[in-house]
Amino acid sequence: MSDTPDNVYELPPTTEQPEAAPLPRRIPNLGHALLFFLIAALLLTLSALLLSAVGLTPAAKQGGTVTIQHPKLQIAAEAATYVATLLAAWLFYPVLWRRTFLDGIQWHWPAARNQVPKLIVLGLLLATMSSVVDYFFSSSHPPPIDDFFLSQSTAWVVTFFGILVAPVFEEICFRGFLVPAFAIAYDWLSLPRTPQGRNHWLTTTTLTPAAYAFSGILSSILFALLHAQQIGYAVNALAVLFAVSLVLTFVRVKTQSVAASTLVHAAYNSLIFLMTILGTGGYRHLDRMTK
Repeated sequence: MSDTPDNVYELPPTTEQPEAAPLPRRIPNLGHALLFFLIAALLLTLSALLLSAVGLTPAAKQGGTVTIQHPKLQIAAEAATYVATLLAAWLFYPVLWRRTFLDGIQWHWPAARNQVPKLIVLGLLLATMSSVVDYFFSSSHPPPIDDFFLSQSTAWVVTFFGILVAPVFEEICFRGFLVPAFAIAYDWLSLPRTPQGRNHWLTTTTLTPAAYAFSGILSSILFALLHAQQIGYAVNALAVLFAVSLVLTFVRVKTQSVAASTLVHAAYNSLIFLMTILGTGGYRHLDRMTK
């Protein structure tokens, strides 16, 4: 006789499988990168319009030459735009990606923290190389960026911006968004149009070395062109920036950390500015920059 009460029934063993984990997603793709740059462009445009509306034009033409107007205010506005862009991305992309913004762009600070001395030394070596090339191949005409070094106070504002703000924003733009976006696009275009190829695409997130190579070259061209106007389109300076960007991309891919490439970038900028500071006596003798 069974000990189970008549009004109690044992359920059959369940055959329901546990819910499958979501498929890996390849991010950031080109659409995500384009949206990020559109947000930045929109905020930069609004900032420029606002300055113009209150009579603070970004540049003026005098005697056939274009001079920068209100440089400190322009730098402050640019820094505020960068911060606003990152804040918007911080809030928006987690909704789209279903993961944090820093995780999505592979910021990965722990990977960088473990190699801080090496990363700083690499940045300093890159800056030294850049300075040597500039010494032997510099143009006789001062680059447009020198317009931001017309006063000691403005020079210090540019220095802090170039060391603390610009490397973070530029690395997120190029190594955080463009490098993976171009690599994802490359692998998608080269993917075999077979069931096996589709299954590989849906179940993995790995990117091929060829994709990273293509992405590194293309993003480095754009990185150099971004700074082209600042350096007066000097070919030697553009070549150096292209090479520096390739190294930054290598660091980001090797460590899988945008924080790592940001440290290298910040160290690079720091030494460039330090040499200028020493050469001008703490920006007290800015006329030495043109000699």
